Amino acid sequence: MQTDIRLVGFDGDDTLWRSEDYYRAAQQAFERILAVYVDLDDMHERLYAVEKRNLALFGYGAKGMVLSMLEAAIALTDARIAAADVQRIVELGKALLRHPVELLPGIRAAVAQIAREHDVVLITKGDLFHQEAKVRESGLADLFPRIEIVSEKDAATYTRVLAEFGLAPAQFVMIGNSLRSDIVPVVELGGWGVHMPYHVTWAHETEAELGADDAARVRHAAGPAELPAALHAIVAAATCGGVATLAGG
Repeated sequence: MQTDIRLVGFDGDDTLWRSEDYYRAAQQAFERILAVYVDLDDMHERLYAVEKRNLALFGYGAKGMVLSMLEAAIALTDARIAAADVQRIVELGKALLRHPVELLPGIRAAVAQIAREHDVVLITKGDLFHQEAKVRESGLADLFPRIEIVSEKDAATYTRVLAEFGLAPAQFVMIGNSLRSDIVPVVELGGWGVHMPYHVTWAHETEAELGADDAARVRHAAGPAELPAALHAIVAAATCGGVATLAGG
């Protein structure tokens, strides 16, 4: 079948494998440690404010999160936190870096099916060493001829990747759980997206919305089993040169 879609991108964390669950557990453990020192209803928001402020310095991932935890712990306890509890926070970060890679049920079959029909690329962001380890341990590397580990997933990053493939945005579909990182920048460039939400999402990744016109270039999937059909709907729309068939999907 003739198609204008030439490349399909996949996100990694919470699209191919579980990730945010481990970060949530670490955050809860952090809050239990600090509860000995302070009684704050907004501890979650306080930590997020520090993380967000530090993104430009530390980037994404477990290492940046634990450094932000340490900074927040010192500030919130007025530097009263004991060295033993500082060590406990450091161990939370190490545990995050060692957590097992658990694939979402059915994702390997979905990626393999899509890879039989389209060129695919893995585009994931975060700490280089940690993301390389996740890819290696996932057992999915053989399905992706090319893997991009980037510090940010924004319009500039997608423009660079597409230029290296020699493709226009309209020839590209991105599959992922994050509107901010996987969907909005791609469709704003003129590409397509398949949004597959995860049951928990970091607050930072929810700080984006699709415009009314952009929403027509996005399909939604409740889980990996729905990804091939969602992609077929986009292919049909792209082949016809329109987006009407995606409306409401």
